[in-house]
Amino acid sequence: MKSDALRGHLDGLLLATLDGGRLHGYAIIEALQRRSGGALDLPTGTVYPALRRLETAGLVASEWSTVGGRQRRTYRLTQAGRRALAAERTAWREFTTAIEGVLGGGPWPAQA
Repeated sequence: MKSDALRGHLDGLLLATLDGGRLHGYAIIEALQRRSGGALDLPTGTVYPALRRLETAGLVASEWSTVGGRQRRTYRLTQAGRRALAAERTAWREFTTAIEGVLGGGPWPAQA
């Protein structure tokens, strides 16, 4: 997948990954890979700065925990993060509907 295709969607992807519960950074990367069928393989240098930015914005919160005997920072959605995720999902549905209307090869001109 072209990296440019993710531009503007990274925050929504990270928030959606945390919608199921708390995850540490590497587990977030694995969840993105698994849920995208391997199409999204984001480097830590992209994900961790984005998580810090989301935390600064109040959309996620983090705390240290022990996972498999290792200290790791785990992230969770805040209430503001849940509202932001809902807005991202609504915007995504509107965007994909509009793009499908054009790229999907529908009738031209559109029939009323």
